[in-house]
Amino acid sequence: MSGNVPASTRTLRVLTFLATQPGPVPMERIASAVGLPRSSTYHLLKAMIREGFVVHLPEEKRYGLGVAAFEIGSAYLRHDPLERLARPLLVQLVADVGHTAHLGVLHGRELVYLLKEQPPRPVTLVTDVGVRLPATLTASGRALLAALPAAQVRALFPSPESFVRRTDYGPQTLTQLRRLLTEERRQGYAVEDSHITPGVASVASAAVDHAGHPIAAISVTFRTDAVHVGDREALARRTRAAADALSRRLRG
Repeated sequence: MSGNVPASTRTLRVLTFLATQPGPVPMERIASAVGLPRSSTYHLLKAMIREGFVVHLPEEKRYGLGVAAFEIGSAYLRHDPLERLARPLLVQLVADVGHTAHLGVLHGRELVYLLKEQPPRPVTLVTDVGVRLPATLTASGRALLAALPAAQVRALFPSPESFVRRTDYGPQTLTQLRRLLTEERRQGYAVEDSHITPGVASVASAAVDHAGHPIAAISVTFRTDAVHVGDREALARRTRAAADALSRRLRG
């Protein structure tokens, strides 16, 4: 890292790095990730500990996010910026494609729906604001999982007991999930057909922040007999365009 980088930028880079980790990490990893010498990292972490943004775990010789970081995150949620940024995009998406659109986020192994926009004559769906569904069975959930590091996916699904089945479809092992995520990562969107409700399908794509971390997914849900298989790719591309637009909005 260049010596003329402001201290505030270095601080934000440390916070961003810690936020992407599954747990506390050694100082050496922080220094390497943000490009600082060990001594500079030590002094920066000490200052962040004093302000409550970082906590030191002496027995483990690791550092993690502190209570102040949690408070900032809670304040962010109170402002509902994600929903405010995404709603106009979902409204336009529904107007363009004529099917129901959702905004969802990961919560552990589940996908939680934050927004739902419907066309004038919507299909009856189990999805609604606040509903939680197994992430591996939803297009939105898998779009988000596909953007996570492999180690984080493995930590979320360590055994066959981690997987849920609603119908006869969907991955039931980590190997099956990895294979599916690899393909969906390559094509740039996820697809589920009858994984949640027989005869109902979805396509979804993830919106990411400036660090490439998945924040939310935008999906379009439709009856399988309403959209020809050959037309689903065009629908997926339009959904991905909406997710890309949300990514740009998130980055400011």
